[in-house]
Amino acid sequence: MATLSYASDLGLGQPMAHCMRQTVIALRLAGLAGASGRDLEATYYLGLMINVYCHADAAEQAQWFGDDIGMKSDTFDLLDMSTARMVAFMLRRVGSHGSGVARARRLATFPVAGMKQMLSFATTHCALGAQFAEQIGLDESVCVAISQAYEQWDGKGYPDHLRAEEICLPARLVQLAGPVEVVARRRGVEEAVAVARRHRGTQFDPAVVDLFCAHAPELLDGLDQASDWDAVLGTEPELSRRVSGAGLDLVLEAMADLVDMKSPYLAGHSRGVASLVSAAASAAGYPGDDVAAVRRAGLIHDLGRLGVSNAIWDKPGPITEAESERVRLHPYLTDRMLARVGALGRSREIAARHHERLDGSGYPRGLTAAALTPPDRLLAAADVYHAMTEPRPHRAPLGPGQASRELRAEVTAGRLDSEAAEAVLKAAGHRVPARRAWPGGLTAREVEVLGLLARGYPTRDIAKALVVTPKTAANHIEHIYTKLGISSRAAATLYATQHGLMGAFAPAKP
Repeated sequence: MATLSYASDLGLGQPMAHCMRQTVIALRLAGLAGASGRDLEATYYLGLMINVYCHADAAEQAQWFGDDIGMKSDTFDLLDMSTARMVAFMLRRVGSHGSGVARARRLATFPVAGMKQMLSFATTHCALGAQFAEQIGLDESVCVAISQAYEQWDGKGYPDHLRAEEICLPARLVQLAGPVEVVARRRGVEEAVAVARRHRGTQFDPAVVDLFCAHAPELLDGLDQASDWDAVLGTEPELSRRVSGAGLDLVLEAMADLVDMKSPYLAGHSRGVASLVSAAASAAGYPGDDVAAVRRAGLIHDLGRLGVSNAIWDKPGPITEAESERVRLHPYLTDRMLARVGALGRSREIAARHHERLDGSGYPRGLTAAALTPPDRLLAAADVYHAMTEPRPHRAPLGPGQASRELRAEVTAGRLDSEAAEAVLKAAGHRVPARRAWPGGLTAREVEVLGLLARGYPTRDIAKALVVTPKTAANHIEHIYTKLGISSRAAATLYATQHGLMGAFAPAKP
């Protein structure tokens, strides 16, 4: 969870340790408030995880605002703005990118359609975050706190417009701790106190604000030391959840699904790569420990993608040199986020090298063949093949035959290992649907619609792809949402990924 807090930091455009620092502040406030042991535990995990799904709608955020990460970083400044300045800020962002026609269209539609979509994001983030906490076995109090993370004291928050003490104490504590951490770091303690007072009784609990203002210097003192990795892990109120073996794999699968929410083009990618590379490792005769290590590497290999804007990942044309440098950083970010998780040390090293190439042309370190182990080479080949079979902003997915030829071309060019590539191709030849019966009562046509929806297709494009009317496509989407009990593209994507409806490679049954 501490690693995921780093991922949240990157997605918010904050330095790594922002979430850990807000956790420390919230726990200190909880101590002053006399919180119970259960509330302390919920405060701890909410502090680390409150923004864990902040990237779930990054594609939509980038469509409206351009740089989704830059936008989220700047939203902390909204606490100092009047309503008029907030509106002006949003409109400047909406009109900051794209052609003149595209800017005009966005500016015309944002006040109604855009704002409605923005407000739905909080509901999605709370629902998916609470579902994630339950999935990995955290206490019910943590799930409740996450579900209330975007409520406000005055009842104007989301998703349920809870008021005052209807909002649990951990949520009220972390809601204040996050913004004051950013303001204090950027502009000092006095400004943090001023922001807290400005929103006392509206966004924030008056009693929590009063506690903060009365003790601000001590609450904010020594955060660099107190938010160190070991220090934060040492302050966990109760070690209620430890994982290893199969339990760790389940947590890593949940993390993989979370990461792949970053872009519709990535839905199911990490699970798919993990399944493909583990099948290839087994077929190549790897020992069991090596198969497990390379599969875990597949699950975590793209964690660093969260630190790069969707304005780059989803760009339909060529990226600039500066954008390319950002892309080249993402394996390094994966490495840094996982550096302190000893149990994943070997898998982390493999994951951090999945874009390295035998001839030294890869990134981020430009390693050559002498430095790359067989598992490194196998994951690189699996990632390349799987990516080629998925859609990307600049191209449609390649068929198996073309993807096979392209992979072997990379071998001929000296970038990928021949044995690794052949092992991947052998495993990919046994590609079968992960499920033969559709889950959730979905029909075959609804599964088709769900796949396109998860890839970010708007209703009119789904209709065009399936040769039906837009009304028929809309009806299919409505039926899918009703059957699955969901209400957003992000939730649809997560469901499709978790139930093997896209991106999943599995070996053929004997």
